[in-house]
This record gives sequence, structure tokens and C-alpha cells, in this order.
Amino acid sequence: MQKKIRKAVFPVAGMGTRFLPATKANPKEMLPIVDKPLIQYAAEEAVAAGIDVLIFVTGRNKRAIPDHFDKAYELESELQERGKLKMLDIVRDILPPHVSCVYIRQAEALGLGHAVLCARPVVGYEPFAVILADDLVDGGSAGGALTQMVEVYEKHHASVLGVEDVPPNETHKYGIVTPETLEDDLWRVQAIVEKPAPEDAPSNMAVVGRYVLSPRIFELLENTRPGAGGEIQLTDAIAALLEKESVLAYRFQGKRYDCGSKLGYLEATVEYALKHPELSEDFRQYLQTLAHTLD
Repeated sequence: MQKKIRKAVFPVAGMGTRFLPATKANPKEMLPIVDKPLIQYAAEEAVAAGIDVLIFVTGRNKRAIPDHFDKAYELESELQERGKLKMLDIVRDILPPHVSCVYIRQAEALGLGHAVLCARPVVGYEPFAVILADDLVDGGSAGGALTQMVEVYEKHHASVLGVEDVPPNETHKYGIVTPETLEDDLWRVQAIVEKPAPEDAPSNMAVVGRYVLSPRIFELLENTRPGAGGEIQLTDAIAALLEKESVLAYRFQGKRYDCGSKLGYLEATVEYALKHPELSEDFRQYLQTLAHTLD
């Protein structure tokens, strides 16, 4: 019987150097998009896809992440006493009660592949998801990117990589796949390479922060040597996985914001504010006024 995807791994041990000094003491995954941190958007996407075990691979100075998902007794008591019941509900409903959080310490930052390998004792021999929180995806009416990818997995019973087309001059930022068309927005991966120069890239189809993986990836990660940047690359283990089983690339519906970059983070903040039920109209008017001053 095919196992369901119940567990998701969130590699959150990175230092977030592109956002210093804001990330000196605060994890980049806790940077807010309007009124929710990036990691909460990622967790909500996972829960919407049927995930009930969230595995956070953390590092030093990451206490804010477990604190965010933990119960805040003092805050809840204060809100209760002041009659701020709407705020109280927001604090209490960050995650549904059936969802469990597990925290694993990555003692040394040895790359994304190593971070995923750290989750092996909790994942066990089950298929699982990996979500990079700084790739924020608005799935719109299509639902979350991970929900779409889980559906692809359940149909084809193969690992699934979330992909999108990137400008050819940006292939050096991503894992790039060699695709073979199966159907609309779905390809069989023939090969994958980490951060190739534009002249060496087999395509401009990039893997962007969403994975559904076979548990066989763990044994391959154990034998993966450091690659690009001197780190253990998940891409290299996926390349080895291709020799043993099918791996699919799926172009999910929705818009991805690269919140690991300052510009992508600002774009997400503006566009999410324009959809926010409390802010949208006032913020839209502000932007219109601001646009006139820039003319």
C-alpha cells in the first residue's frame, strides 16, 4: 500500500546573511510578510497538504521558531484579561491541534542535503516533503504548491520536484533539470545539476524550494560528498536517486516570491498587503498617492 505524505522537513538552520543586520539575532524565517512570519506561511501550506508532523531542522539562534509555534501562556492570559478575544484566537490557532512539531539541531551548517539527512530519525522509511520557507508561494485558487505536488505524487508514485522557468542568466542560482515531457506542466527528470553556468545549463527549468521525496534519498545523502560551495547538496543526492527510480518535475500553479532576496521579500510584502482584509484598501490608496509623487 502506498504511504501517504504525512511529514514535512523545514531546513531552517541557515544564517540569513543577505538580511543582516536584521537576521543577526532573528531567524530569516521569522521575517514577517505583513503580519505572519515566513515560517508560518510554509507551515500552513504543509498542513493544507495533509501534513501532520512538521520537522524543523534548526541551528544556533533559532529559538524564535519553536517559541512561535509553542503555547504562549502569559500572552494568552493577558489577551484574555483585556478581552482581546480576536487576537487570542489568532495566537491559539497558529497550528491545528492535531499537528505535531519536532525540532532537530543541525550542529554544523553543511548544506541543504545534510539538513535533510538530519531529519532521517523522525521521517523513517516514509515519503516526505521538504519546504524552503524563504520560497513563499501563493497558490491562489489552485491551492498550495505542496497540495498540488502531493496530488502528483499520489497519482504517479514518484518523487516530485517543484520547478519553474527562470531567466537563462540565473541558472547559476538553482538546481537545473533536464526534462522529458510527460504531460502539461509535468516532466520526467533525466538529469539534474547544481547551479550551472548559463552556458552549461541543460535547460532553464529550476528547482524552487518544494520537494516530495522517496525515503531512499537518505541512504544516498549518507554517501554524498560535498559539492558546490563545499556543502552536501540535495541536488547531488537527487541525481543519484535518478539511477534507481523515477523523479518528476512539476510546474506548480501559483506565484513564487524569492524571499531570500531583498527585492523578492519586498515584492511579497507589497502584494500580500494588497490582499490583506484589513489593509488592502488603505494600502492601495497609499501606493497610488506614492506613485503620483514619483512621477
